[in-house]
Amino acid sequence: MLDDIKERIKANINRRVRIVVSGMRNHKEIIEGEVISCLPNVFVVNSRGLNRSFSYADVLIGDVVVTYL
Repeated sequence: MLDDIKERIKANINRRVRIVVSGMRNHKEIIEGEVISCLPNVFVVNSRGLNRSFSYADVLIGDVVVTYL
């Protein structure tokens, strides 16, 4: 499962994405940007000039939801 997520994200490098991050007490943060790199444990999204990294494991458990635009 984790390898499938890695491959799907890696296949979409340089593509725009919307990331929804679930926080505490039902707080959600929405980030739009573009996937700029895939590392062994995280992928990096550039949003408004800032690089943010997200774990593949968080995508797997549903704390981070990736939508391709």
